[in-house]
Amino acid sequence: MSSSPERSSRPATPPVQLASRHWLALAVLLCGAFLPILDFTIVNLALPSIRQDLHADSGDVQFVISAYAATYAVMLITGGRLGDLYGRRRMFLSGAAGFVVASWVCGFAGSARLLLLGRILQALAAAIMAPQVLATIRVMFAGKAQARALGLYGATFGLANIGGQLLGGLLIAMRPFGLGWQAIFLINVPIGIVAIVGGIFWLEESRSSRAKRLDVRGVLLLSVTLGCLVYPLIEGPTTGWPGWMMLMLASSVVAFVGFIRHETHLSAHGGDPLVELSLFRTRRFSLGAAMGTVFYMLSAFYLTFSVYLQGGLRASPQEAGLATLPFALGFFLSSIASPFIERRLATRTLVYGFVLQIVGFGAVVAGVVLPLFSPLAGGLVPGLACAGLGYGIVMPALIKAVLADVEERHAGLAAGVVMTALQVGAALGVAVVGGIFYAALGAHPDPGAYAHAFSLALACNIALLGVGSILAFLLPVAGARSRRGATPS
Repeated sequence: MSSSPERSSRPATPPVQLASRHWLALAVLLCGAFLPILDFTIVNLALPSIRQDLHADSGDVQFVISAYAATYAVMLITGGRLGDLYGRRRMFLSGAAGFVVASWVCGFAGSARLLLLGRILQALAAAIMAPQVLATIRVMFAGKAQARALGLYGATFGLANIGGQLLGGLLIAMRPFGLGWQAIFLINVPIGIVAIVGGIFWLEESRSSRAKRLDVRGVLLLSVTLGCLVYPLIEGPTTGWPGWMMLMLASSVVAFVGFIRHETHLSAHGGDPLVELSLFRTRRFSLGAAMGTVFYMLSAFYLTFSVYLQGGLRASPQEAGLATLPFALGFFLSSIASPFIERRLATRTLVYGFVLQIVGFGAVVAGVVLPLFSPLAGGLVPGLACAGLGYGIVMPALIKAVLADVEERHAGLAAGVVMTALQVGAALGVAVVGGIFYAALGAHPDPGAYAHAFSLALACNIALLGVGSILAFLLPVAGARSRRGATPS
């Protein structure tokens, strides 16, 4: 295995002991990957309770979600770069500690304003912690071991989604220790403490050997670019796209041009830019980032499916959560099996994963338009399960494809770029596909209008998956350097 600068001076560790330590370290890292996803999904079911208890209006409650999502997306690249510069273990532990403190603030917030502050702090901490997970997996594992680690990483996303759907309603209903919605935030505290303690014992430090200092001007320009892009995409569909939001979108283009010029100038004069633009000259990396953006636009499915079930079929929040389980379980199971699947399907793994999703969601559309069985009675289960299986195949294979040819010194940056592409895709999906859904729904919808709007939105997602499959087909095979890699753990 390629050693980072910090590890190279240590005494040699027996291979078996080293491999064991690395899998323990992976368990710690996956705790860190689990927390941001759980925290995002679990909040949705608690919004009515939060609104009532804190006497908040609908705008305040909506901002509890959107502020977290926007802040997280904006800071991911910076978080990944901080790991390259100052050490991935150090940043992981700092992010985990910050997330625990912020969750405590959220859990004991006595006002909507304090809860909002806690959510922003959570997002900042998550953006520092999360990129270190992928970056450390890229540095610590290679070959079959890396494929297995990425499969478990993808399975963690599925597990967090299942946990968010089930645990949110359960905690609110059970009211442990007399807590209501507060429990959904305080559940992060013991998980975060486990990640911190495990990280202290089992994570090894790694960082870029050529790192100099943080490009502060680049951070500011990129933050303005992503903030002016992501916030309108998240809030626009619910606020009717006021003029100032359109101005923000235009400003994001101006800020992005300024960012590119600054980074190019810094690179040309021997500086240390926030984003190494040469990464995007690699066809595999740029195509993979574009594929990730298109792929994660599927996030609109969660929104439109929930509204269809609760508005069109009058399902309860708990019933709506249970209805998504076939998709989440398929995602979880295929993520775990992804190393075996990738060995069997080789270079066409991504294409087959996209095709499975297209077939599965096509069956869901057919089940909604031609309901032979009640959707709530299991009529959509086969299609959802098939789509989930495809999703779980694509997720780890996509990440591996994008990171395969990236040098270890840029692992944190590349992880931040990949995760940012996914978050921007999610925001685009909600804005574009969600906008089409609500436009088709109309002002006074009946059950038929809900079914029509959901089918139309899902057809848009299927078209996007078709684009993803074309990009996957065009993706070059990993270079010889990435195939050689390091000695598998």
